[in-house]
Amino acid sequence: MIYIVTPVFNRKTFTKNYLKALGKQTVGNFKIIIVDDGSSDGTSDMIENEFPDVILLKEDGDLWWAEATNIGVRYAIGQKANYIMTLNDDTLPAFDYIEKMLYWSKKKPDTLIGALALDHDTNEIIYGGENRSWKTGRSSYVLDGLSENEKFGLHEVSLFPGRGLLIPVNTFKKIGLYDSKNFPQTMADNDFTHRAINNGFKIFCNYDAKIKIYPDESAAVTLQNNKSLKNYIDHLFGMKGGGNLKWFIKCSLKNCPKRYLLSFIVKGVVSRIIGYWINGLRKKS
Repeated sequence: MIYIVTPVFNRKTFTKNYLKALGKQTVGNFKIIIVDDGSSDGTSDMIENEFPDVILLKEDGDLWWAEATNIGVRYAIGQKANYIMTLNDDTLPAFDYIEKMLYWSKKKPDTLIGALALDHDTNEIIYGGENRSWKTGRSSYVLDGLSENEKFGLHEVSLFPGRGLLIPVNTFKKIGLYDSKNFPQTMADNDFTHRAINNGFKIFCNYDAKIKIYPDESAAVTLQNNKSLKNYIDHLFGMKGGGNLKWFIKCSLKNCPKRYLLSFIVKGVVSRIIGYWINGLRKKS
């Protein structure tokens, strides 16, 4: 049995549409866990009234993504889940999404499997996993190296976000939960997949399973798209900052091979400090 774990906070419309999409799946052998971290917009009431089969765990509002996800994972493990999927409420899974994920999980039962992401508005494929080089400090996107005829089946990756990641329960039993102490928000999923690979698990992106996402809804993307000194500081040091230097350095210290550690950290810090503005210039040009 798959348990889908989704933390939510004050995005009732997104959560509702997300749950509707999961309700239209071609298979039904999964359960949904929503961890509502103190929403004040009626999210919990909506779930209780319109989606009574959803497992709703109510929290007090002092959590972030990693620990809210851990609460759902602990619950699922207690219910004897075979697989746990982490999935965000700002996604719309295709009607055959779970079916396609199950198909490949049966063929590769001890691997972590992510899904292909499409832009909700344009329907274009925008993310299919990436491979990180500790030596160069760069990540290459799998999509960039594929022809149209190759965009199907599984493609091995070394880095994948928690958005739509199917995880065998024995992964958590071997490497532990998300590191919510060091990475309460961003970087927690990166750290988790690094630890999984370091412990012998493989990760793939399933190009047959699709989810639609809203790229601009991410808080980190909002900070990038709206350039200002305040947003720049939040980008580098804030809880929602995609370039949070503290978390980047901690994740590097935990996971990067020692022979590449210094150069990897230096390159990563520099790219985060100047990349915020350079990326903005590229968008304007």
